[in-house]
Parts: sequence; structure tokens; C-alpha cells
Amino acid sequence: MDNQQNKYSIETTDYQVGQDNLQKWGFDIHNPVFGTSAGLILLFILTTLYVEPITAKETLNALKNGIMEQFDLLFMWSTNFFLIFAVVLMLTPLGKIRIGGKEAKSEYTTISWLGMLFAAGMGIGLLFWGVAEPTAYFTDWWGTPFNVEPYTAEAKSLALGTTIFHWGIHGWAIYAIVALSLSFFAYNKGLPLSIRSVFYPIFGDRAWGWLGHIVDILAVLATLFGLATSLGLGAQQATSGINHVFGTDGGIGMQFAVIAFVTFIAILSIIRGIDGGVKVLSNINMLFAFALLVFVVYVGFDVVVVSIPETFMAYVENIIPLSNPHGRDDTVWMHGWTVFYWAWWISWAPFVGMFIARISKGRTVRQFLFCVIFIPTFMTLIWMAVFGGIAIDQVVNKVGELGANGLTDISLTLFHVYDSMPYGDVLSILSIVLIMVFFVTSSDSGSLVIDSITAGGKIDAPVPQRIFWATMEGAVAAVMLWIGGKEALQALQSGVVTTALPFTFVLLIMCVSLIKGLNSERHLYK
Repeated sequence: MDNQQNKYSIETTDYQVGQDNLQKWGFDIHNPVFGTSAGLILLFILTTLYVEPITAKETLNALKNGIMEQFDLLFMWSTNFFLIFAVVLMLTPLGKIRIGGKEAKSEYTTISWLGMLFAAGMGIGLLFWGVAEPTAYFTDWWGTPFNVEPYTAEAKSLALGTTIFHWGIHGWAIYAIVALSLSFFAYNKGLPLSIRSVFYPIFGDRAWGWLGHIVDILAVLATLFGLATSLGLGAQQATSGINHVFGTDGGIGMQFAVIAFVTFIAILSIIRGIDGGVKVLSNINMLFAFALLVFVVYVGFDVVVVSIPETFMAYVENIIPLSNPHGRDDTVWMHGWTVFYWAWWISWAPFVGMFIARISKGRTVRQFLFCVIFIPTFMTLIWMAVFGGIAIDQVVNKVGELGANGLTDISLTLFHVYDSMPYGDVLSILSIVLIMVFFVTSSDSGSLVIDSITAGGKIDAPVPQRIFWATMEGAVAAVMLWIGGKEALQALQSGVVTTALPFTFVLLIMCVSLIKGLNSERHLYK
């Protein structure tokens, strides 16, 4: 495998006839992957626009529910395995191996590195679910974990702990495995930065044929639908926030306008690349988010000082019961929340994993796994404990809209919390801006990743190709919102679950391939 770089460049020129003509138009395409992925996505968009929205939504929901019922154990135990695998790998002698070789140096400071991976890996979800999810569990908006009695002290503790469970080390372990696999085979073995490269130790030269094409196509589809879900949620929340703050009455049309505006900004960002676009926006993200967090902590200090340790303890106490899918009497809740979340993390894994891989050269395996799994989890715990704790406190003490009516509109929950805080309108406007910036970083990071996959693993795909995929992401998000109507969340979930199922098997095989690859360099670090 050490000589694979030369072997690849000689034997895998499987670009089809017409490649030269495509390059004249600014495309540098790995035709089987680009053509099939783009064709399937365009077919989906055109079909769903042709079919009645109600029919399309019912079909997607039936498919989603069937997958969740039949493959819930696969999602649950696979995610448990990914976490155990990553932790054990971190503790073994293989943890000494350095990405890029023994003398490799980091290209980014630790702060910039963490900022970029956090912005790409979490994004809009923090703002959308940071308040809404713990409030939903506490008030029985759509079931409670373990069917606990809502509005009780036990429900509060479990709501906070369960929220971190869905956003904590399990999910980040999925990202870490994909990112480590990609970065190792790209920087240590000289293979193209593409999902197929990870499977060379198992498939050999077949990784450059149709087996590899299928793996990359699955990665593109999973990435695009995972991103579309987040972009759709972001459009919903940004529109709700604008309506709430400025008194407008925008609906689906405004959501489309938000998607179009953010897609345009994302295109401008990806033209500038990682250093000039994504890195700058990620750093801005972190500054905005940190400023918002500090102010909310200051205002709600009496609540926060209790909710942070309570959230941590609840997470530790419930992580094993929540991870166990057997003997549960809350399977409807588990399918709707936990199974969906694991599918969502898996669908984002090729996108976030490849993006993290691109910026992680020079880190040891041990440092990489620890930082990617535990530091974002710690940051997420603080965020969720602060915002979720304050929201639940407002419900308990009958403060504001949440105290009076509970959770009525999930996309407005964050702004309802702000209404009962000093400078609520300022906080709302700041959050809308933050949602937009997260929106942009997610879109352009995803576009850069899909560009790389569909260009045969090239790091810098041509600009027109980046623009194409950024546009496709926005289009799919808009179509899913159109299908879903008032129940857009269900439609968005359907795409995630459907594409995550086959990619789960890809990740399981990836773990085997990663071990084989790391073992080939173990002797260098004795």
C-alpha cells in the first residue's frame, strides 16, 4: 500500500470520454460519481416537484417509518460500537501515529482548528435544538424519554441529560472515525481524499472501480440530504425569528428567500476556499456564539450555575440506559428522537469527516480522537445546559410565552426565551445573524467536500463545480420544505434516514479498513 500513490495515478484514469470537454466549462469531474450523484439528486427534485406534495410527503414518511422500525437496532448498536471503537483506538499504541507522518506539522492553530470543526459539525442545530429539545422532553411535546412524567424534577434532569446524549460523544465518535480514516489514507498513504480511498486495504484495486463509485455516491447522497435537513431547519428558524422581531408574516416564500440568500453568500465563500472563506466565517461564528453565550450566562447566572452540573450528572447517569435499545417501553420516542439523531449524525459523517480531515494534518491519532470527540461535547454541554436550563426554568416559573403556553412553535422557542430577558430583541437579531453564518459555513463546507468526492479526491475543485453543489444543497432543502409544508421537519427527517441506512454499513466496514491501515505503520513508532 505504500506504493499506492503511483499505482493510483497510473491505473485509475477512469474518467470517461468527454472529460476534456467538461474541463473547458470549468468542471474537473470524476464522471461515474458526479454524473450518477447529480442525476439522482436532479431526478429526486424533479419527481418531488411533479408529484403532489401530500403524496410525496406520505411516501417519504412511510419509507422513513419503515426503516426506523426495521433497522432501529442497527442504528443504535452501530453508534454504540463507533464510540467504543474510537475510545479503545485512542488508548492503544496506535494512538501515537501522526497524521501525515512522524515529522508532519499542523497547518492551523488549535483554536482555529476547533472552531472550524465545531462550526461544520454542529452549526444550526445548536441554535435550533439548544432550547427546543430539552423543553420538548420536559413538557411532553412529543413523548418523553423512558415515558417519564413531564413537568417533574426527574423530567427536568432527564431532559437535559438526554439532550446532551444526542449531541455528545456518540455523535462525535462517528465524525472522528470518518475524519481519521480519510486523513490517514490521504496524508500517510498518499491516496486521494475520497471515501473510496479508505477501503483500499479491503477492496484493493476494486476501490477504484464501481465498488468505489458506489461508496462515493452513497457519501454524496448522505451528505447532501443531511445538509438539506440542517439548512431547512435553519431557514425555518431564521424566518420565524425575522417574523417575530420585525412583525412580518413571511411563510414558505420567505424561507425560500432565506435559502437563496444564504446559498448566494455560501457561493461567495467557497469561491475564496477554506482559508479565505470557511476559516474566516468559522472564527466569526465562534466569536458571535461565545458573546451570546456569555451574555445569557450573565443574565441567567442563578439558573445556569445549577443547570450545568445537573446536566453533566444527568448525562453520566443516563448514557448507558439511553444507549440500550432493548426492553424499552418508549420505542416510539426512541425512534422519533434517538434513532433519527444517529441517522442524522451518520448522514453528516462523510461531509464533516472529510472537512475535518482536510484541516487535521499533523495531529496524532490520540490527540485527534480526544479533541474531536470530547472537546466539542464539553462545549455543547455548556451551551445546552445554559439555554435549555433557562428555558425549562421559564416553564416551571410561568415566565413569558413558554411559561404561559409551553412549547407551541418549535422554531420560535429560542425567541420566546429571549422575550423574557433583557435586550431580547438585540439577542434575537444576533441569533438570526448567527443562524445565517452557521447556515453559510455548513453549506460551503459541505460543497467543498462534495466537490472533492465528485472530482476523484482532488482537494481544490474548480469554482463552477463548487457553485453547482452549493446550489443543489439549497435546492434540496427548498424542495423538502415545500413537500413538508407545516410538517416540514418530518419530510426533512425522511431524506436523512433513507440515505443514512446504507452508509451505516459503509462506516462499519471503514473501521476494519482503518485498523488494517494503522497497523501498517505501527512499526514506525516503536
